[in-house]
Amino acid sequence: MDEQFHFDTLAIHAGQDPDPSTGAIMTPVYMTSTFVQSAPAEHKGYEYSRSGNPTRTALETLIASLEGGRYGLAFASGLAAIDSVLRMFNPGDHIIVGNDVYGGTYRLFMRVFARYGLQFSWVDLTNLEAVQAAFTPQTKLLWLETPTNPLMTLADIQALCEGVPPGVLVAVDNTFASPALQQPLRFGAHIVMHSSTKYLGGHSDVVGGVLALNDEQVYNELKFLQNAVGGVPGPMDCFLVIRGIKTLGIRMERHSQNALKIARFLEDHQAVKQVLYPGLESHPQHDLARRQMHDYGGMISIILQDDEAARRMVSRTKLFALAESLGGVESLIEHPYSMTHASTAASPIAVDKALVRLSVGIENVDDLIADLRQALA
Repeated sequence: MDEQFHFDTLAIHAGQDPDPSTGAIMTPVYMTSTFVQSAPAEHKGYEYSRSGNPTRTALETLIASLEGGRYGLAFASGLAAIDSVLRMFNPGDHIIVGNDVYGGTYRLFMRVFARYGLQFSWVDLTNLEAVQAAFTPQTKLLWLETPTNPLMTLADIQALCEGVPPGVLVAVDNTFASPALQQPLRFGAHIVMHSSTKYLGGHSDVVGGVLALNDEQVYNELKFLQNAVGGVPGPMDCFLVIRGIKTLGIRMERHSQNALKIARFLEDHQAVKQVLYPGLESHPQHDLARRQMHDYGGMISIILQDDEAARRMVSRTKLFALAESLGGVESLIEHPYSMTHASTAASPIAVDKALVRLSVGIENVDDLIADLRQALA
């Protein structure tokens, strides 16, 4: 679709032409495992649904368009997408990773791929000198999240991309921002990853992952791995993500509006030691957020007095549901140390036991603030 269209128009139309045979306005769900061929190896673009499915193609075209890329790939989960990226490398290759990442990413890197000879360095990506010092002749990938999960730290995508040596890929986990707020390919990144379970799907009813990129050679390698390894989503999963994306732009507006009001409330609350939200002027990278993001998103982390206070708060909310995941229309709250980041507990990147992470939904913000007020009382 013409990239001159605005984001909200692309979200509704890119990759989603009406079905030519019936005129159906919604993308059909092609619930089929195989496709009839007119002769051996002669088909209409599809042969087996692990290799490709028309509903999945629609999602892959859509995510590429939203990220300003040429190619998209869909997977059964965000971790399946990351897994395929890591499979491009060989034993002895070196990967630089930000020192604040999703616990599942840490687990995949250190407990799975490290066993097969990949080498990892965990670096503060806000320190460009430290990043430069971490590169070795064996470095093949720089992996970053921005904002990070759960400390809401930002990485300067453009500065990092400009600093990588030739031949080193930069991959960005863009889950927290979504393409509605940030498009890393436009800053020089080579690969963008999303857990489409989160803001893309937006309704806590599907698990998935996607990649977007521009380089044809890298795309062909990842496309091969997508088929060869087989971590692909079913057509119904793809349909649900497509349906969710249609409202992504307006949902992110509401998520961001609510989160900023809640962050300001929490910043003034005596029980809260620190609020981590890039939309606050107190955030150390607020200026970078203004330059790099269209808005500040729905994720907030706070630090309370201690572990006991954090566990008490997350157990007392009524509208904020105590649950893992994020990015749905409903508000969620969690204790990362014991939940999403439990796999990092004994590692150098373990999170503070007093940290609480909020995924702010699109409910009435006054109701949400009232819920947090009583939980903190």
